[in-house]
Amino acid sequence: MREGKVFLVGAGPGDPGLLTLRGKACLEQADVVLYDNLANPVLLDYAPPEAERIYVGRCGRGAYVPQAEINHLILEKVRQGKRVVRLKGGDPFIFGRGGEEAEVVAEHGLAFEVVPGVTSAIAVPAYAGIPVTHRTMASTVAFVTGHEDPAKDGTVLEWPRLASADGTLVFLMGLKNLPTIVHRLLAEGKPEDTPVALIRWGSYPRQRTVVGTLADIVERGETEQVEPPTVIVIGNVVRLRERLNWFESRPLFGKRILVTRARDQASALSDLLVTYGGEPVECPTLEIVPPANWQDLDHAIDHLHEYQWLVLTSVNGVQAFMVRLQRKGLDLRALHGLRVCCIGPRTAGEVEKYGVKPDLVPSEFQAEGLIEAMKMEGVAGQRVLIPRAAQARELLPEQLAALGMSVHVVTAYRSVAPQGKGENIKEWLRRGEIHIITFASSSTVRNFRRFFKSGGELKKLTHGTLIACIGPITAQTVQDMGLTVDVVASENTIPALVETLAQYMQQSI
Repeated sequence: MREGKVFLVGAGPGDPGLLTLRGKACLEQADVVLYDNLANPVLLDYAPPEAERIYVGRCGRGAYVPQAEINHLILEKVRQGKRVVRLKGGDPFIFGRGGEEAEVVAEHGLAFEVVPGVTSAIAVPAYAGIPVTHRTMASTVAFVTGHEDPAKDGTVLEWPRLASADGTLVFLMGLKNLPTIVHRLLAEGKPEDTPVALIRWGSYPRQRTVVGTLADIVERGETEQVEPPTVIVIGNVVRLRERLNWFESRPLFGKRILVTRARDQASALSDLLVTYGGEPVECPTLEIVPPANWQDLDHAIDHLHEYQWLVLTSVNGVQAFMVRLQRKGLDLRALHGLRVCCIGPRTAGEVEKYGVKPDLVPSEFQAEGLIEAMKMEGVAGQRVLIPRAAQARELLPEQLAALGMSVHVVTAYRSVAPQGKGENIKEWLRRGEIHIITFASSSTVRNFRRFFKSGGELKKLTHGTLIACIGPITAQTVQDMGLTVDVVASENTIPALVETLAQYMQQSI
C-alpha cells in the first residue's frame, strides 16, 4: 500500500489568486481534502474529480466540528495510504490550529508537509488599502488573537504593551469581543482617536470595510451590522485607506453578475469580471453537445476540395469542426486551397490555436460585417462551407447566396438548455442577489427565457437588474422578450463586453 502523507495547506484569505503554487500542486494530487469555512470553496476545483471532499468547518449557526474529530479523520485517511490535504483559511500556523494538527500527525510517526499561506492578517488590510507597516507611521505590527482559548485561566495578552505600542495591531477572530478589546486598550491609555478598521470577508468581492476610532467603532460596527469573519486593524495606518483603497474602488466592486455562457466558456468572462471587481455567478443557460448525427459534417469534410471558402462563425464551430476533422484521420493539409474567414478576433484566435491563419476577419464582428467583407472579395460563383450551430440566424447564408455564392450549411454542434438551473436563478433574482445579467449570445437569452413560466414572471423577477449584451443581435433578442437592455458592448467580444459594462458602472456612480 502506498504511504500516505498529510499536507497542511494555507488557502489564503479568500481571493483564489492568492493560493500559492505549492498549495495548488498539493490539491491537484490530493485523494482527500478536509476544508474549513474560511477556505474559498472555489479552490476545491483544483482537486481531482474523484478526490473525497470533507467539510470540517462550522455546523449550523454556532457549532464547529470538534478538533479531536478532525484529528481522527486526518489520521484515519493518511493511514489508508491517502494523500490528505488539510486546507485551512489564511496560514495554517497563524491562529489556525495547524500547529496542533501537525503535532498529532508527528506523534503518530506519519509523514507531513506544511505549505504556508498568505495570512489574512496582512492580505485583508492590504485589500482594504491599509498597509500594516509604514516608514513614517508604523515600524511594528502585532498579530493578536481576538478569541483566546476559553480553557485558559484568564488572559495571557499583555494589554499594557499592546496599548502603548506605536505600531499596528491586527486582531483575528475578534469581532464578538470587540467591546472588550476596545475597553482594555482604552483602560491602558490608548488614545480614543486611534483609527480602527473592521474588514469583513476581506479579499472577496463582497468585502466590506467600516472605519472609525476606538471611541466609536463598537457603535459603528453595530450600526453597520458587521459580522464575522472580520479582521480588526488598529493604528494610524488606517488613515491611509482614504488614498490607497484600490480594491473597493474598482468599477464592478460589490456587484454579483450572472454569467450565462456555456460552462467550458464561462471562465474567460468570469476572470475578466473579477479583474474589474465583480463577483461572477456562473449558471450556464446552454450546453454544447454534438449534432444528432455526423452525416452532414462528415460528408462536407470528405469533399473539402470542392469548396473555395470555409466560414467559421463561433469558437464552438471552430472546435467542433477541427475535432471532427482530426477524428476522421485528417489534418490541416485537408484545408489546402481553402480560404478561411472568421467572424471576429475571438473566433480567429481559436482557429490559430490549430495552426491555421485566417484569410479574412471583418472589422465588424457580426454577420453583417462578414457579408460586407465577403462582397469586397468578389465571391460570386464560389462555394462556401459554414459549419455552425443547429439553430442560427439565416441572414448569413441567405446574403452570401445573394452574392452569387453556393452556400452549404452543416450542423457542427447543438446548443441545449442544461437541466435543473432555473429554480436557482429565480431564487437569486427573487432575493435581489443578482445585480447584473450578462448575455454573450442569442442562444443564452432564449435558454434563459425557458427558466420562467411566462414573460410576466421574467419581467417581474428581472426588474431592477441591469442587463448587458455582447452586441446588437443579442440585445435585440433580449428586447424581443420585452426586457430593457442597459449595456451593449462596443464590439462583439467578451473583453469589450466587460469593458463597456465597467465604463457604464463608472458613469453611473
